[in-house]
Amino acid sequence: MERPLETVALFSLKLAYEAEGQSPILRDDMVMGDYQRDVFAFLVRKGDLEAIKTKIDECIDLAMDAIGGADSPMGRELQKLALGVQQAHSLEQLNAPLLTLKDYLQDIL
Repeated sequence: MERPLETVALFSLKLAYEAEGQSPILRDDMVMGDYQRDVFAFLVRKGDLEAIKTKIDECIDLAMDAIGGADSPMGRELQKLALGVQQAHSLEQLNAPLLTLKDYLQDIL
């Protein structure tokens, strides 16, 4: 589960901060410090679903701003997918909406 969490964070931060013609944001960049796989692995081992959701929300907020907000067509879809993540009541329930969110972010990159 840690890899999709990190990937959602990476794609969101790429949308927010990566400018055309500049070096791409990579997993080991400083901006990823709080969103790296080992951070998520620690939270998953602890079973801290709320902290995971908070970290994902932070990234989604940045991505939402980058694509024009919740009133844009992509923003409405992103908001709907993010709601699926927020409605998960367990780590197991988080997996499916997280993968869907990851795929969507990858498509709009």
